Amino acid sequence: MTSEAAFECADLPDPGAVLAGTDWASLEHAYGTAAGTPMILSTLLDDDQQVRSQALDHLHFAVHHQNTLYSATAPAALYVAAVLTDPQTTAPVDKKPHDFPGPLRMELLGWLGSVAHEADDKTQAISRRHGFAAEDYPPILQVRQIRPLLFAAVSACNDDPDLHVREAAIAACIPLLDDPQLRHHRAELTPLVRKVLGASTLWQYRERAIDALTAWGEDSAGLVGQRDAFAVCDAQVDATPWSDGSSWAPGDTSDPPF
Repeated sequence: MTSEAAFECADLPDPGAVLAGTDWASLEHAYGTAAGTPMILSTLLDDDQQVRSQALDHLHFAVHHQNTLYSATAPAALYVAAVLTDPQTTAPVDKKPHDFPGPLRMELLGWLGSVAHEADDKTQAISRRHGFAAEDYPPILQVRQIRPLLFAAVSACNDDPDLHVREAAIAACIPLLDDPQLRHHRAELTPLVRKVLGASTLWQYRERAIDALTAWGEDSAGLVGQRDAFAVCDAQVDATPWSDGSSWAPGDTSDPPF
């Protein structure tokens, strides 16, 4: 999918306008007021790797802590989407053992995918079965409303020269395509899901491909996910668990949703 095709569906805001035009003090993240969040977000593009990494940690551990959506999550996601193609996002960030490989751009795509996953149809159906409806929780509705904007940014990275970025971008597109305005893009994404995610060296992406193709009524024959259930359990005990970029996001510390 070309960048031109992706941006037909929405125009991304200016990142500076998102920071300056949002009343962050009225919003919350996992630890209370998000008044300090815009200053931290602005350092995602800092020249210092440690500073960039700390800003990324703020996204994972405050703005979207343990897969939860907060009132600050949607505006933060808009900012992240708006800076995705900035050249500085190709810079590295600090990695822990067993983190997925790739630069800051890969990490941001994974984070956006995790945010989108928490607002997708499957997650909301599960919530309803437990008596929790999306319409009763504004942060979920806010994320669902900006899915076309997020898709515009994420899908522009589907042909990124870095394979790790391409994988994270395609994986992050999947939960966004539950949006009725975007569902027609599934046909365009299907070959990429099969050829890129389905052939990934990372089993998490291969399983994501199988799940998506199955859900979309597409053929997933020939794709191999994680065959050894004990290997998955061992990986979750011995390593930092991963989330999608799934919908799950590389670098997240929550359990993967698949």
